[in-house]
Amino acid sequence: MRENLQNRRSLDAPATRPRPAFTLVELLVVIAIIGILVGLLLPAVQAAREAARRMSCSNNFKQIGLALHNYHSAYKKLPMHGGGTHPTVPAWSWSNTTTGTNMRLSMLVGLTPFIEQQALWDSIRNPNDFDDDGVIDFPPMGPTPENIDYAPWATDLPTLRCPSDPGQGLPALGRTNYAACLGDSTDFMRDGYLNVRQDSTVLPYQPTNGTAQRVRAAHRGVFEVRKETRFRDILDGLSNTIAMGEIATDLGDKDSRTSLTAGGTYSTNNNHWTIVVTPTWCVQHLDPDRPRFWNPAAPIVGATSGRGFRWASFNPTFTMVHTVRPPNSEICSAGAVNRNNLMSVSSRHQGGAHVLMGDGAVIFMTDSIESGDQNNRMVYQWGDGSFNNAPGSASPYGLWGALGTKAGREVIQEQLNQ
Repeated sequence: MRENLQNRRSLDAPATRPRPAFTLVELLVVIAIIGILVGLLLPAVQAAREAARRMSCSNNFKQIGLALHNYHSAYKKLPMHGGGTHPTVPAWSWSNTTTGTNMRLSMLVGLTPFIEQQALWDSIRNPNDFDDDGVIDFPPMGPTPENIDYAPWATDLPTLRCPSDPGQGLPALGRTNYAACLGDSTDFMRDGYLNVRQDSTVLPYQPTNGTAQRVRAAHRGVFEVRKETRFRDILDGLSNTIAMGEIATDLGDKDSRTSLTAGGTYSTNNNHWTIVVTPTWCVQHLDPDRPRFWNPAAPIVGATSGRGFRWASFNPTFTMVHTVRPPNSEICSAGAVNRNNLMSVSSRHQGGAHVLMGDGAVIFMTDSIESGDQNNRMVYQWGDGSFNNAPGSASPYGLWGALGTKAGREVIQEQLNQ
């Protein structure tokens, strides 16, 4: 009886059901949804990373701005762009020497102790025995900035690098993404106040009336080549004047913002007059299909002549910007890295680049900033009213040009601070 009851219960018990599972179609749908979500999320992640890099870049620039103010507080002037020491024998301003810097150091060199690089500054300002053989190879302040045997010039400084810029290593020495603003004219930009010449027999070199007049007419930025500047010279106000600008460094890809092209036929007198009278001269060498790059047929000036390749050098291609062409425009060569080249502000950020104002504020300037008549001649010593470029004229390059001049007395109506 008991056995029959157990058999009946076993017959009445429900059969074991299989566990539910995804079908192949359902699995494919889930995978597709995950792929779509990842695709939507990835651009946001990349944008967040770029925003973080851009903020870090801005913070670096703020540190440099603070260093400028601390330097001015200590020395009552800004660091000289085109300073340093004279060689033992007079030489052309572009000559490489080991007995001095030939007055070719950028203003960034003087800032090193103010950007937490005291050890590097101590190495620069003392005699240097780079091969440890007991013989002094380089004098205090070192040789000219292209010398790869001099370790300080080949040192990469984190404060001088924007995280958005991937450039690194040779053929550059120490790269920089931040450069001094020289205003809205390139005339006589290489030699500046001291016309360093090999036929001079007197050291230190002295300015002449001719060089002084030419510099005073054209050099209208916060920094002037081989001449001291003080905050009191910035009559337009520190908050209305650009002191430095961001630059992208060269990657060897013929980017028109970072590599120099030697195309075109330039006139005489250091091969730069064509750029002075026609700031858009180099536009003709851009690739029409990719206007951010040079035409593949355009010859490039030197592998070691890339933008931002020498933080220690005052040469225009390495550490100068001008407020002539708008941000992220092409740079224009007068035939060599050390000529009076037209250098634009640029960056690896989207839509613009950072500038450092005289008061230490860092502002992101868009590519579309109002920049006046781009075909107008630059202001220089022999300019005249018919071309709106006589000495003392308002900048021909609109708001952008006005921000680059320190004593133009133009009225800035826009609110620049973010």
